[in-house]
Amino acid sequence: MSRGWRRVCTGLLCGAMLIATVSVGAGEELVQESRPKVELSAGAWISSVGETKWAHNASSVAGLGNPTSKLTYKDVGTNVIDLTGKFWFSPRIFGRLNGGFANIGGGRLTDDDYGSGQRLFSQTTSNISGNNMYYINADLGGRVKEFANHRGYLDLFGGFQYWHTEYQATGVTQVACNPSAIPGLTCNAANTVSNQGQTVITNKTNWYSLRVGATTEYRITRRISLLGSAALIPLSIVENKDIHHLRGDLRQNPSSISMLGWGVGADADVGLRVMLAKSLAFNVGYRVWWNHAVDGTVTFHGTTATSEYPLTQFDSLRHGLTAGLNFTF
Repeated sequence: MSRGWRRVCTGLLCGAMLIATVSVGAGEELVQESRPKVELSAGAWISSVGETKWAHNASSVAGLGNPTSKLTYKDVGTNVIDLTGKFWFSPRIFGRLNGGFANIGGGRLTDDDYGSGQRLFSQTTSNISGNNMYYINADLGGRVKEFANHRGYLDLFGGFQYWHTEYQATGVTQVACNPSAIPGLTCNAANTVSNQGQTVITNKTNWYSLRVGATTEYRITRRISLLGSAALIPLSIVENKDIHHLRGDLRQNPSSISMLGWGVGADADVGLRVMLAKSLAFNVGYRVWWNHAVDGTVTFHGTTATSEYPLTQFDSLRHGLTAGLNFTF
């Protein structure tokens, strides 16, 4: 994980430099409830499910369909360690850093290839044996509303998110093969199993996103609160690199296929907080992250030449239960 930690640190520095500034309206004069200057949270994104999908259109080449290829990486049971620090610069203004990391231990890659007329030429599956995921969120925000009778608050924030996912797929199982769909190309017969234990594809995805959102807490009783957070991602840049280790016609370093695009996304958290002591609380909830590419290009790096095609789909999704402890002082 040493290389991963270096990337996390780099993302943290970049995020800190690119924090978006949020303007907080003065609004009506409110009675400020006293609050600590520092809030720290340590928890986990439990048994989260992640999915990355991408597809491209190379139908400009005779015999190929649109989409030409569609790859779906799906992992299950990934447990993410999640850490957050929230620091109040004044009674209304705060900064927040959040980071998480995990090893990806299992899942499946499905690779579909199509001929013209969207006839399925080949479908293969591979096991996802690794590798990792990590992210950094850096936000600046302010308190814009405190509910009557100390029932809670509403905060607005803006900032930067860096989200990295890497998959390693091993082995190939041929699920379907129809050579007539793309004349001149061949594929293994259905149920053929090959390259077991061998890494066949390495996929690395990086999202660089600006986000704006709101966080709220509403106290049902003195000890129990409802929590909510939602962020809109109006602009996100996606950079993806695939290495297809079995393709002798494609470069292996730094990538066989690269993608660059832009898109949008959203993050959401809902949860429940139970106060265990004056400065200690237990949180439980559910989290969803979604990023979607609106436009982009795919470049195939051949050993002798490159070719470029439209990126027709790129989506990253992760969701799952969250739980952790919140400390204030």
